[in-house]
Amino acid sequence: MRCLFIVDPLDRLHLAGDTSYALMLEAAQRGWSVWTCQIEQLGLEGNDAVCEAAPTIVMPGTKPSEAFQVEASSRQRLGDFDMVLMRKDPPVDVNFLHATWILDHARGKTLLVNDPRGLRELNEHLAVLQFPHLTPPTIVTRSTARLKEFQAEQGGAIVVKPVDGYGGLGIFVVRDGDPNASSILETSTGAGTRWTLAQAYLPAAVEGDKRIILADGDPVGAVLRVPASAEARGNLHVGGKAVKTEVDARDKAIIAEIAPWLRQHGQILVGLDVIGGMLTEINITSPTGVQHVARLEDRNVAAPIMDCFERLARGIRG
Repeated sequence: MRCLFIVDPLDRLHLAGDTSYALMLEAAQRGWSVWTCQIEQLGLEGNDAVCEAAPTIVMPGTKPSEAFQVEASSRQRLGDFDMVLMRKDPPVDVNFLHATWILDHARGKTLLVNDPRGLRELNEHLAVLQFPHLTPPTIVTRSTARLKEFQAEQGGAIVVKPVDGYGGLGIFVVRDGDPNASSILETSTGAGTRWTLAQAYLPAAVEGDKRIILADGDPVGAVLRVPASAEARGNLHVGGKAVKTEVDARDKAIIAEIAPWLRQHGQILVGLDVIGGMLTEINITSPTGVQHVARLEDRNVAAPIMDCFERLARGIRG
């Protein structure tokens, strides 16, 4: 297998928790050819999606200088790779959007993880609203007055987050009696200039936010991200604690309902966020959690993911 990873600069990767690194390491250990590039190295030549990519030797290490040996780069056709993994971290900005248009030209020639059409069309916060019966009560608005009404409707506590947010940035819990509530809502909406998503606050959030990792609709593992003391967010990079968990019956019911929809949109590697049995986000840009599950369960979680990719890639290339 010949694999291209479109990633952030390798020297910026946090290897202890980075899923892209875990997948690259698994590919290398299988003897596959690993190549890397950044989105600014993508381009088009006629109808061919191309890139300036470098063969990359990937090794176990605690820092990028130990983990990666990057060789000379050269121009490559994306269609000449068996699989292309779009692992650029958010934000989903105009550069990310342009990259998906370039990746469109490789569709049908190689396995794209994930399909660029889905990356464009499915906002990670709004996509859950395709399944409102699986989610907490949710609204999207620019109106601070409507947010205040919604807060009252939900018993006095809501979570607000930017529609284009990522990594826990800009997430607030707003409660009755908070003297900063009006300021938070004004900030979240940019004084009425930005759409803000608000959800009913789920008390189960203090017990943790469950990240479920799917490979082509099948769960390969889950990790519970428990918020630190005096912190509303469970994101691991802001101090959340990774705790061992399992995919329970409620999770399986959620997965069974949305997996066909994810496949329809070409979303192969996906991270679902579930709090108290309610679906809160569908992460498709560069979902993480593989290394955390692997450490908690002492097993190779990257292996079944790469098995899945290999199966799908062989189906495309014959």
